[in-house]
Amino acid sequence: MIRVLLVDDQPLLRGGFRALLDLEEDIEVVAEAADGREGLALAREHQPDVALVDIRMPVVDGIEATRRIAGDPSLAGVRVVILTNYGLDEYVFDALRAGAAGFLVKDILPDDFLHAVRVAARGDALLAPSITRKLIERYVAQPLTTATTAAGTRLDELTNREREAVTLVARGLSNDQIADRMVISPMTAKTHVNRAMTKLHARDRAQLVILAYESGLVAPGR
Repeated sequence: MIRVLLVDDQPLLRGGFRALLDLEEDIEVVAEAADGREGLALAREHQPDVALVDIRMPVVDGIEATRRIAGDPSLAGVRVVILTNYGLDEYVFDALRAGAAGFLVKDILPDDFLHAVRVAARGDALLAPSITRKLIERYVAQPLTTATTAAGTRLDELTNREREAVTLVARGLSNDQIADRMVISPMTAKTHVNRAMTKLHARDRAQLVILAYESGLVAPGR
């Protein structure tokens, strides 16, 4: 059973998401919160698999709530998915770096929303296609920075196969697709990805994607 926490300051939207989730036999909404502070407390109490968190809320916003969840060792199993009306804006990068596993826009189709919850619960990175495109475009436009250099140095710790796996993760491939591309078993592909995450101190695949682009390991069109 996938345990979900809803954190959004709009009761109508929370109710709509809950109504969808409650129809699924493998998903259970364990709690609802109207702001990030309440959401953090309920995450500690209920230990959900997925926290669906609005990016803009009173008291404590979605970015800070994500940062606190990601920084709490007792909540290591919680995957935060940010819900936003705004697509890519200045908050997206901050939230990903804070530890968000992905983003969804609130006008997502119901079937896609349910699939997204299941993907997040598996531990895979999740970005709406519109956000992914803009995220890549923004990285292309950015000049090299100290952070970029540091990210490149950290990648030196990876084996060649781990670097290849990270590249394919950044291209949006699943573990099964990575296995096909690298001609290895899905379990071996998962091992390469997990070892890369450990070496790079990445909480999840979303942060692995960020490191790949920040380091220059991956660039659109290559």
